Amino acid sequence: MPDTEEIDGDVYVSPRHLAGSTYTGDPALKPLLALGFDLRHDGLGNVYVTAADHRVRLGYLPEGDDDGLWRINAYRDRFGPPAWGVSFNDSAPTEFVTAFTTALAQAYTAGPDTYLAEPDLKDPVLGAFDAVVPLIKNGWQFQQPRWGVIALQPPDGMATCEYTTNRLDPEKELTTLEARWHLWGGPKSGYARWYATATTNTPITLVKAITQSVSDPTPVPRWRDSMFPRLREAAHLTSVTPPPPLVPTPLDVQNAATRRLPALGTRIVPRWSTASRPVLPGPRR
Repeated sequence: MPDTEEIDGDVYVSPRHLAGSTYTGDPALKPLLALGFDLRHDGLGNVYVTAADHRVRLGYLPEGDDDGLWRINAYRDRFGPPAWGVSFNDSAPTEFVTAFTTALAQAYTAGPDTYLAEPDLKDPVLGAFDAVVPLIKNGWQFQQPRWGVIALQPPDGMATCEYTTNRLDPEKELTTLEARWHLWGGPKSGYARWYATATTNTPITLVKAITQSVSDPTPVPRWRDSMFPRLREAAHLTSVTPPPPLVPTPLDVQNAATRRLPALGTRIVPRWSTASRPVLPGPRR
């Protein structure tokens, strides 16, 4: 457990799909910046991170045209349309974005065959199953929302992961919520609701990084007062500050003293060190 002073929050929140954003993008940018990605920003406060070969681009857009705070695209042709795109809105827990960018940094290091790997074209549904395994392991259950959609929800029903099996418009996948993968959570309406999308050709390993983080049972730290009230009401909060130590009872003190006494018949020999004073001889009998 980290030191209390190093934890950015005063409560732990679980499940994490009810934690809300941390309102800082630094943790999610760090994995790509560590690889030497170029970082630029405009006068509005938007941040743009680009790989040296321009095959991967990330936008952190607090002043964008919509609530899509994070937009990450990868390109086969640096002058062509994106091969795939992933987005997170401004209410998405930052841990989800960080999990994705960490996996993306690893995939980019491995090369184009990894970060541009296309799903199994023969059986895309079977290939996509690997990304929902973390959800199933953490208690999410299959739902039947509508034809052409595979959905899973956690026991509290306050998050959803949808995988669409129908044919989709590539342009709409990049610009709307009509994407191959659509995850969301939080109250049914309001600013506290978060979402994430991933288009058809997003490598399954990268989608899996998101689903693993979303369903991870490990609580995340937050500042209680910065959380939306509806999230505080729905989530389980635990104080970061550990409980005060228990005051020892008289019996505890007695037992501790007993353990420190030497065994009956044991001879106590004084320890000698360079700092010890010489033992003076006692009087003769």
